[in-house]
Parts: sequence; C-alpha cells; structure tokens
Amino acid sequence: MTSHAKHGSTMTAARNRLLYVTDLGYEAKGRRYCDEDIRLSGRLREDFDIALCHPLDAARLMDPFDAVVVRNSGPVLHYQREYDAFLDLVRRSGVRLYNPPTGRADMAGKQYLVELSAAGFPVIPTVDRGEDVGRLPHAAQYVVKPKLGADSIGMEFVDRDGLDGLVYGEVLVQPRIPFRYEVSFYFVDRDFQYALYAPRPERRWELERYEPGPGDLEFAQRFIDWNTLDHGIQRVDACRAPDGELLLVELEDLNPYLSLDLVEDSVRETFVARTKASLHAFLGG
Repeated sequence: MTSHAKHGSTMTAARNRLLYVTDLGYEAKGRRYCDEDIRLSGRLREDFDIALCHPLDAARLMDPFDAVVVRNSGPVLHYQREYDAFLDLVRRSGVRLYNPPTGRADMAGKQYLVELSAAGFPVIPTVDRGEDVGRLPHAAQYVVKPKLGADSIGMEFVDRDGLDGLVYGEVLVQPRIPFRYEVSFYFVDRDFQYALYAPRPERRWELERYEPGPGDLEFAQRFIDWNTLDHGIQRVDACRAPDGELLLVELEDLNPYLSLDLVEDSVRETFVARTKASLHAFLGG
C-alpha cells in the first residue's frame, strides 16, 4: 500500500494553489456573496487546490500559494488601511494577484470617470472641481459620490445650489439622469461572457438576462480595452439614457459580483471554463 501510494503521487501532476479571498459574511443588498463564492470556488477546485479566507487574513496567509484570487471581498473602504498594506506586500513579495492590481478603473478609485468624461468617452458627465460644475448639463438633482466609495456608500443627492457648498477634492459630481434601465456586461480577460439588466431602475439587483443590441458590445468592449488588464474578471455597468444612448456608470475591475445564479446553466458553464483557462494562463500554463 505504501509503495503504491508513493508511486501514485509521483504520477500526479502538481496543481496550482489558490488563496480565494471572500467575505462570506458580508450582507450585500440584493446579493448573496457567500452562495456565489461557495459555488464558484467549488468549481475552480476541479482544477486547483483552493483555500478560502477573509480579506483581513489574506496578507498573513498568502505566502505558500501560487496566486491570490480576490472575489466578493466587500467594499475596500471598510478596511482601507489593511488593504493598502496588503497591496504593498503583494508588490514587494511578487505574489500573483488576480485581478492584477494594475487596473485603471474602480480598483484605483473613481477618478477615471472624471478623466474619461473629459476625454469624450460615453460616460455620465463627471467633474471633481467646483470650477468645472458649469460643464455639467442642467439637472433637477446632482449625484455626489466619494472617489473611494463603493456600493452607494456615502452617495448623496443635492440640487444645483447644494453644489456650491461642497468640499471638493475627495468627491465627484454627476447629473442625476432619469435613465430607462441599468445593464451590466461581464468579461473574463477581454472576452465578453454575458449581460444582465435591471428593467426597473428602483430595483438595481433584480436582474434579468439581456441580449445586447447593435453597438452595445462595442460600447462595453471599448472600456475593457481602455483598462488594459490582460487577465481578470470585469463588469461594465451602464445606463440607458432617455435618448437611447448607453453611458458608463462604472467599470468594476476589483471584485465585481457576477450574479451567476441568474444565468442559464450553459452560460455559467462557459463562464467557469473561461475563468479556469484565464487562471491557468495567468499562472503560466
């Protein structure tokens, strides 16, 4: 028995070890982080050796793993100091982080919305300085968001007069658009996987399958290409303006929730297979 077991172990190909970062206890409105991560990590376990951990434990546990996969880890602003220390350790140690920490979108804050707006991209008009408020279209209300915000934390609505009293620097301002619906496009690496939308704007997380229309995928792909992440999972969130134009709401490139429970089995299987392939490529084969 002993010799057989030893022989068998030498014939088994080594499997990469992944530390899968998730906050299973986080209560997200309209979403079940724990269900999604239990199921997705279970499927990834078919190809990799996996251990799950809370984001606050990742720094001290990651050393023996081949890569750290950040999934539904919750808003970073709840543990910003620890997250910054974790990223610093990742960069100094050379640990592979998936998604890589080189994204230009939400993982770096929301300054990119100001920059994309100024560059003429199809984004909800966005400014972050009082002297630029005049560039925004007139609206009954304006949305004020923290640049490091997430999950609508810290967001508020003000009228035009309310903009004069804002302390600029750490916030951005957008007109409140009476959009028809929100739609999300999901990508692995730079490959489109599926789209979901919220036909009722007041119910953001009551999602249904969305069939992209003419130009929709080109719209979403433009932002994926702009972000230049060769590996990782991203979600392009957009709204359909009253005139029919799609406008970017945010590009989530850190830990986007995937709503995998809402897609057909075949779509979910394709997504899982593509994610496995992405991770294998990320790890070098």
